[in-house]
Amino acid sequence: MKKHWILLTAAALLIIGVVLDVIFGHLFSSGTYSFNYFASGDYAMGVFAAGKFAAGIFSVGIFSIGIFSIGIFNLGIYAIGIFVYAWKKRLPKLFANQKEEYITSQNK
Repeated sequence: MKKHWILLTAAALLIIGVVLDVIFGHLFSSGTYSFNYFASGDYAMGVFAAGKFAAGIFSVGIFSIGIFSIGIFNLGIYAIGIFVYAWKKRLPKLFANQKEEYITSQNK
């Protein structure tokens, strides 16, 4: 259960969004400036948001703000940045090589 709580939260929010859309309508939006439950566009804000500048619980964009965010520049509790991820994948090998070179140069 500990591993699946994010998926369960996303599924619950998706179901709530569909129910709200059936009852109230107009919860899906896309455009330059969008602000709804499901939003996509250049400037998007909502529970599920995607765009250049996205803010929401689940947000994807170049600049994203949210609890769960994916993008290049992130501000969130659980944030995965493309540059940060690539930097961390490459960096340990870089430090390992430098450490080995340092040790071998000290032993000479």
